[in-house]
Amino acid sequence: MLNSGQLIQDRYQLESQCGRTAAGRQTWLATDQQTQEEVIIKLLAFSPQMAWEELKLFEREAQVLQALNHPRIPHYRDYFSLDQNVGGGLPWFGLVQDYIPGLSLQDLLDQGHRFTESQVKKIAKDILKILIYLHELSPPVLHRDIKPSNLILDSSEQIYLVDFGAVQAQASVTGVTFTVVGTSGYAPLEQFWGRAVAASDLYALGATLIHLLTNTYPADLPQKNARIQFADRVSLNYNFVRWIEQITEISLEKRLQTAREALELLKAGKIRPRINPDTTPKSALIPKLNQPFHSRINLVRSSQRLEIYFPPKGLGKLFKMEMACLNFLTISYGFGFILSIFIPMFFSNPVLFWFLCSFLFVSWLLWLFFFIDEKTWVEFDHHEFRIIRKSRGIQYRLQSGSLSNIIGVFMEKKQSQYEVVIRTTSQTYRIGEVFVAEECAWLTQEIQDWLYPR
Repeated sequence: MLNSGQLIQDRYQLESQCGRTAAGRQTWLATDQQTQEEVIIKLLAFSPQMAWEELKLFEREAQVLQALNHPRIPHYRDYFSLDQNVGGGLPWFGLVQDYIPGLSLQDLLDQGHRFTESQVKKIAKDILKILIYLHELSPPVLHRDIKPSNLILDSSEQIYLVDFGAVQAQASVTGVTFTVVGTSGYAPLEQFWGRAVAASDLYALGATLIHLLTNTYPADLPQKNARIQFADRVSLNYNFVRWIEQITEISLEKRLQTAREALELLKAGKIRPRINPDTTPKSALIPKLNQPFHSRINLVRSSQRLEIYFPPKGLGKLFKMEMACLNFLTISYGFGFILSIFIPMFFSNPVLFWFLCSFLFVSWLLWLFFFIDEKTWVEFDHHEFRIIRKSRGIQYRLQSGSLSNIIGVFMEKKQSQYEVVIRTTSQTYRIGEVFVAEECAWLTQEIQDWLYPR
């Protein structure tokens, strides 16, 4: 267990814990005893429950930061590991960076600070300059988690981009990767589908600016055709509103593509002419995902309805039911045979023996049908969606909501798995069970495509 005042690596004295996550990450403010400077140490506990992707992301963050050199990105200082004796029974990995004194934009929002248009424009320009540096490296570096809590404003009004825990160096990625990262409400859909590009960071920047201007979490704002609706809540220059809309387009082919182009347009106070999607290169389009071969979800789609049927829970799954029936059949007849040995009347009356075994087997089948065979499905039409369950032969509606109130459909991480979330103006609905990333990404895309056809 790590504690305040503890000296690690014979160099860094832990002062105060700044944050921690369920995944075993901790962030500490510490003092470097060699330089007497304050530093930030990010620590990852290597526990048996930790998903391997967490360690890969942590190592990638250290590797990428070591190669970066920008005045608005905290400098890399050190990377180390702690053995079990020091780490309270668990090995730890540590990453040391410069400490940036100041408050995050999220801290300022929580304190009730209201950002003006000129302040937001300056923040946008400063972040775009950082993104130009990152995106024009060879290979390009994507931050993939731009949001108010990862932007630090110091006492001289300088903005810093921190927390590269979701960073991606594109040279190491081929095709679709399902190490899904990002924060719901800020990350665009293609990022949750495993296809982050430079324009994905622009979307996150746009969502962050909307949060600063409206003081409202982007996922809580209404959407129309999957676009965040915010213009009626602010009083801004028309071209600035349109510029933000162009970097938060849900479709990649309509979104501004590079940080350099976005910065030039913002400085000039202009917007990009509308692009004809028919002339957009196919490489810019979001790829259509296929249903994973292992998925047992049955999806029925038409222009009027979308129906999603989930496999029965637990033993209700067909294979498990078949195996359970076979096992119980064996147990039933074995039990009957034992009875026939110890109770003479069964041995002397074969008809009664077989009747008992058959009775036990039929009782098991009835139990399976009424108590295990539970089914859940979701129905969409052009007015509402309904989450329905059938159990013990009885069908009932779990939840329902109006399509006109849907803010968005998101893919959210739940421990090492994922779930599909429908967020409306008044409530959050979680569809089905938890999924692996590929299945969740495919299902999210299918729902989005039906709600907002491209």
